[in-house]
Amino acid sequence: MSQEKREVVIPSQLVGDVKNKKAGRGTFVEKGKIYAEVLGILNANSNYINVVPLKGRYDPIENDFVIGIVEEPMASSWLVDINAAYPALLHVNEVPWDVDFGETERYLNHGDSLMAKVLQVDQEKKLQITLNDRNLYKIKGGQIIEVEPSKVPRIIGKKGSMITLLKKYTKCRIFVGQNGRIWIDGDDDGMKKVIDTIKMIEDESLSYGLTNRIEELLKKDAKDVH
Repeated sequence: MSQEKREVVIPSQLVGDVKNKKAGRGTFVEKGKIYAEVLGILNANSNYINVVPLKGRYDPIENDFVIGIVEEPMASSWLVDINAAYPALLHVNEVPWDVDFGETERYLNHGDSLMAKVLQVDQEKKLQITLNDRNLYKIKGGQIIEVEPSKVPRIIGKKGSMITLLKKYTKCRIFVGQNGRIWIDGDDDGMKKVIDTIKMIEDESLSYGLTNRIEELLKKDAKDVH
């Protein structure tokens, strides 16, 4: 898979035509033309034109757990957006299913989300991911939110303290990808509470004693509900 030179585009810049390519993430279509929606890096390696936002881009590291969104199924692999400068390759050998050649879209198709692990990052930033690890699978239900990748350690907390709190008080299942995507599944109230709390953690990530303050708030919420 050849990597093209990184081209930075600005919002509303013309990046393609729907006659030749499909409009992907970070783009919008007007009168058959594809435009950039955000300031970012143009990625037109596949049938889709994607613009990866410059702000808060994820720098992949091997063994990171990430949430990916399938860009394109190919004959024996998938191109997956993991919020990095380039899409990652997921090969059929790296999934738990027995996929016949050319049958990839029966298992994962454009727009599907998945929990994955970064398998390999080489010098040219070619990325490979895998689903061959425990607790990795295609995501069904719930919702995915995006945060600044640099804020992920704060959202997880020391030894997972913050996420443990969130799970305890909201009864939600939460999977935090190192790439700044978080999957949340639970009842509507629980999910809203998780999203509100994560936003607060993002806004106040540098402040001292944040975990304790968050716990007090969640406890108070829990009391108010009963």
